[in-house]
Amino acid sequence: MTQRKYSASSIGPQIDTFLRTTLGNGGFQVNYSIQDVDPGEDDFETPDVVVKFSGQDVDLLLSNRAELLLAMEHVTMEMLRMHSDDHSRVSFDANDYRLLRIEELRLSAVTAAEKVKRTGVPFRFNPMNSRERRVIHLALRNEPAVRSESAGSGPGRQVVVYPAGMASLPEPPRGSAPPPRRGGPPPRSRGARR
Repeated sequence: MTQRKYSASSIGPQIDTFLRTTLGNGGFQVNYSIQDVDPGEDDFETPDVVVKFSGQDVDLLLSNRAELLLAMEHVTMEMLRMHSDDHSRVSFDANDYRLLRIEELRLSAVTAAEKVKRTGVPFRFNPMNSRERRVIHLALRNEPAVRSESAGSGPGRQVVVYPAGMASLPEPPRGSAPPPRRGGPPPRSRGARR
């Protein structure tokens, strides 16, 4: 059995104080509970502690792909001075958003792998945070015909799925033009005369 590094009793009071102040100052009508999590069979997310939100304003936390929920989670980890390697040990959730998002990412990974196997062309996911990239990598770990790697930097970091034997593509330069379109007439340039 894996040793728990964090617990609701060890970090819960700090989280509670921080959230009570933050949510109160923001005028949010939400409740939350801070709970220990039993290790599950699934290794896609293995938090020690989960903070579950409910209440009237929970939809605000979940809007725009849970942007506010994830931002509060990140700021809370900064407040706790958690090392980035430990960020997966605390999880914020509401209405099972995390569970549904993991399933969405797993299905996206499988679909991307099938496309790469069929076409032999690498597939580049949109930028995502490190926890979501980890889910993609784990979902593809038993796919011998493809491999995945993270590419890019900062908020633009993304997962690229390659055929197993293909070398990594170079990073596109920042601010470069989008890749050429496939099929159809080329786009007209502005100011072109007929």
